[in-house]
Amino acid sequence: MGNCFSGDGQGGRPVGGAAAAAAVAGGPGLKSGADGACDLFLKSRCLRSPYTQIELSLSATDLCDQDVLSKSDSLAIVYAKQRDGKLEELGRTEVILSSANPVWTQKIIINYQFEVLQHLVFQVYDVESVFHNVPAKMLKLEEQQLLGEASSLLSEVVTTPARSLTLNLDWKENNETHLRKLGKLNVCVNESLGSKTIMEIVFRCSELENKDLFSKSDPFLLMSRKEESGVLVPISKTEVKKNDRNPIWRPVIVNLQQIVSKENPLAIECFNFNSNGKHELIGKVIKSLAELEKLHHSQHGEDLFLPTLVGNDYEDKVLKSQIFVERFSQSKSKTFLDYISDGCEMNFMVAIDFTASNGNPRLPDSLHYIDPSGRPNAYQRAILEVGEVLQFYVAHRRFPAWGFGARPIDGPVSHCFNLNGSTYQPEVEGIQGIMSAYISALHNVSLAGPTLFGHVISAAALIAGQSLSNSRQKYFILLIVTDGVITDLQETKDALVKASDLPLSILIVGVGGADFKEMEILDAEKGERIESPTGRVASRDIVQFVAMRDAQSGEVSVIQSLLAELPRQFMSYMQSRDVDQLN
Repeated sequence: MGNCFSGDGQGGRPVGGAAAAAAVAGGPGLKSGADGACDLFLKSRCLRSPYTQIELSLSATDLCDQDVLSKSDSLAIVYAKQRDGKLEELGRTEVILSSANPVWTQKIIINYQFEVLQHLVFQVYDVESVFHNVPAKMLKLEEQQLLGEASSLLSEVVTTPARSLTLNLDWKENNETHLRKLGKLNVCVNESLGSKTIMEIVFRCSELENKDLFSKSDPFLLMSRKEESGVLVPISKTEVKKNDRNPIWRPVIVNLQQIVSKENPLAIECFNFNSNGKHELIGKVIKSLAELEKLHHSQHGEDLFLPTLVGNDYEDKVLKSQIFVERFSQSKSKTFLDYISDGCEMNFMVAIDFTASNGNPRLPDSLHYIDPSGRPNAYQRAILEVGEVLQFYVAHRRFPAWGFGARPIDGPVSHCFNLNGSTYQPEVEGIQGIMSAYISALHNVSLAGPTLFGHVISAAALIAGQSLSNSRQKYFILLIVTDGVITDLQETKDALVKASDLPLSILIVGVGGADFKEMEILDAEKGERIESPTGRVASRDIVQFVAMRDAQSGEVSVIQSLLAELPRQFMSYMQSRDVDQLN
């Protein structure tokens, strides 16, 4: 996957590692319509899910002896297991001769993605002596002897306190696992140093050309890494500045992992924003990070140029417009995985829509219908799929679970009731506890309405707020699953603005065939900025919305669409509070 980025309208939004949320330095996590439309343009230029590059270090103990007169000559290989069960090789170590306890020095480089369940398979081989002079990557595995195999999810490794996991090596034959004492494999994870090295850059331009007929240009900058092939890989962008020929943008934040090196050439392009998505190039420069740093120290401007067609060829036309580097700073910062390893507790909460628009739960066409065959309905599927990813990051397995929009037996309509039927205690045990409480509630409440989010958001915010008095770092994730558009939009906005100062993210899944366009207003990635009825603006973006049908209709799963922003939102909170940042 390309190391691309997603803009956020608050200065540059970086991808992966510590920079994943450093964009908070630019201001509130809010997106205007211009910045949202700008992102559609960027998606056409290689925008993909963020990742962090990590290194796997492998060692083994008590390997089974296969050689008669010596210890095994071992080689380890790491595979990614695809959805269809096929194995894709990610890398292999060197061969360690005659050792039952090899410590391989060759690191396996892989891309970690929070929102994806990454299944890894490890195989250890004994290399025949006749192949000792053959490079490891050239060895044919069918000519070697398999010593054992192990598997794990990458999430299981990165969430351990030491980022290290010991696995038993087993032997498989005809898809059957034979448990024998074949040794143990230790897997250790480290993030690349580049993911922790952060550059913060403030750009300014002067005398930009007017591209609009009746007003000044609406400029924004796009920073891209230039590959050897000449292809530009987007890394970060600024916000759009309206009617401004001499703009100064909020900070662009990038990490060294994205750039590769400070000498790598970068394209900084200045575009004039157009609402139709056809943004016009005003001018550009090609500079490395090292050159940008020198530009800052010199306080001189660099002329923009514009590729212009002259005859059959393009020539670079030098413009009067200039770009300046107002600020350039480099620092080390903690990453999302650093916080997890240091014991930051993530907590999961769920709220389920019980309004009448879901249909009679006893009928097969209802979104709440419980299929006797065991096939999960849309609500169950959303909770199971999100919980499947989050379960490795949560501190404990007791989850607050609420329902809204239903009438409990002999009671008025409730817009926030405990799913387990308890008067005071909303927590249930694990994901299966949520499933059991959900099915039980369907038998004990009458579906009603209307669809109100304000109450459940306030309940989640209360729990998140109470955690601030605790010395332990905690972060909360509320999953709301709904079939319709909310009717308390202003109250919900007010609750979201208040909650934006808390360690809380809200994931909303739309199920069924309703038109969810209005719901996107709540997601600052897709709509206008969130503002309360009193005019107060959210301090950061805490909402991510996805319609299940949209996520399932493309290559990106509902899990990826919903969870991709969570590490950024988590980091934006930590950095806004300066929680244990490195120097």
